[in-house]
Amino acid sequence: MRVLIVEDEDAIAEPLAEGLRRDGFQVERAATGAAALEASDPDVVLLDLRLPDIDGIDVCRRLRERSDVPIIVVTARGEEADRVVGLELGADDYVVKPFGLRELIARIRAVTRRGPGRDRTRVLRAGELEVDVRARRARVAERELELTPKEFDLLAALARDPGAAVTRRRLLEEVWDTAWYGSAKTIDVHIAALRRKLGDPNLIETVRGVGFRLRS
Repeated sequence: MRVLIVEDEDAIAEPLAEGLRRDGFQVERAATGAAALEASDPDVVLLDLRLPDIDGIDVCRRLRERSDVPIIVVTARGEEADRVVGLELGADDYVVKPFGLRELIARIRAVTRRGPGRDRTRVLRAGELEVDVRARRARVAERELELTPKEFDLLAALARDPGAAVTRRRLLEEVWDTAWYGSAKTIDVHIAALRRKLGDPNLIETVRGVGFRLRS
């Protein structure tokens, strides 16, 4: 998942970017509103309201005019009026500084799950695999896969970025809404079932000590 951080303060942006990368996110940073508007399309935007060139509220409005990308406003401006304006202009959520990284990641997961964003509407493809997120259908070489709800969610999580290693923690948070690691090895059981149903166990590769990736 590609995250665009729009934040002019290095002391905030750099540790935030590092923390997100550790959790498996791809991160791009823009220090100005102009740079944010010129950035390549991300999967979610973390937008500060206090920017040196363009007010963050205006950046939010202009982003929403051209895209349905999920936007989380992250700012020290916690007054109710600011929150209302940001949400009315199209922001999906609002986080006031200081905030915890785990809380922010949970909010990112929430807005990308519920929102009408790009990742939720398009068909995801990796070779002969096709995953239609809206219809909740998956096919390999035109063969329909009979998947349980969790198997489908797990496959979609991997298919959103083919070739990228996805951590176990990220899969637990995105598919099971938890960071708990149980002795039953829930992820491994579902991965094994997916490999059988895909017909080629090598389509899902194990990244030792990290998690899994879908072969691109």
